Amino acid sequence: MDFWGHLDELRSYIIKALVAVAICAVAAFCCKDWLFAIIMGPSKPTFVTYRLFAQLTGITDDFHVALFNPELAQQFLVHMRVALWMGLLVVSPYILYLLFHFVAPGLYAHERKYALRAVGGGYVMFLMGVVLNYLIIFPLTFRFLGTYQVSAEVPNQIALTSYVSMMLTLCLMMGLVFELPILCWLLAKLGVLKANMMTQYRRHAIVVIVIVAAVITPTGDPLTLSVVALPIYALYELSVRIVKRTEK
Repeated sequence: MDFWGHLDELRSYIIKALVAVAICAVAAFCCKDWLFAIIMGPSKPTFVTYRLFAQLTGITDDFHVALFNPELAQQFLVHMRVALWMGLLVVSPYILYLLFHFVAPGLYAHERKYALRAVGGGYVMFLMGVVLNYLIIFPLTFRFLGTYQVSAEVPNQIALTSYVSMMLTLCLMMGLVFELPILCWLLAKLGVLKANMMTQYRRHAIVVIVIVAAVITPTGDPLTLSVVALPIYALYELSVRIVKRTEK
């Protein structure tokens, strides 16, 4: 196949992916109650994380944070945005399949094996980061920032766009952070990264991890910072083990 043939094939794959995303986004848009029951879950004191925290500590706090919409068309635009992201998340395995199907003919057998591992493992790790953020990081962040007051005379009223933007941003950032083991595995395969180097610079890595955790979580409390930093450090230690095994 010549260059234009490959270009036509790539265009057909892109069209298939866009059609699949559009169909799933429309389906998510039509399921508004179900969709926003998931999105608005961390804003309610009955969310599973808060109930579990209350059972473990015995401390119950029925907080309430008011969400408001300052613009006329903003709720409709937020609905479209969330539906689009949900459609993209649902269709992402199919998009990865199309991408792999397009690239695979140009790879050797061992390269296809490594590519399949990297794509599959990267997707699973990304989903783990999204789930961790939805269940732990974002609820703690929202609860702290939403209930924090400099004075009782200044009540908190959080804009809907601010709430949704923070949730989606944190989901994306935690998903990317969870790609660390896959990235280290690829660098080890290329001979760029060594396990002894990661062990030698472990202290420097801890400082970087704390800085990254502070950037991801805009809260200043040590609890939320630790909740974010500890999983990232665990990923770093897992990456060290993966690199050691790859070297052998």
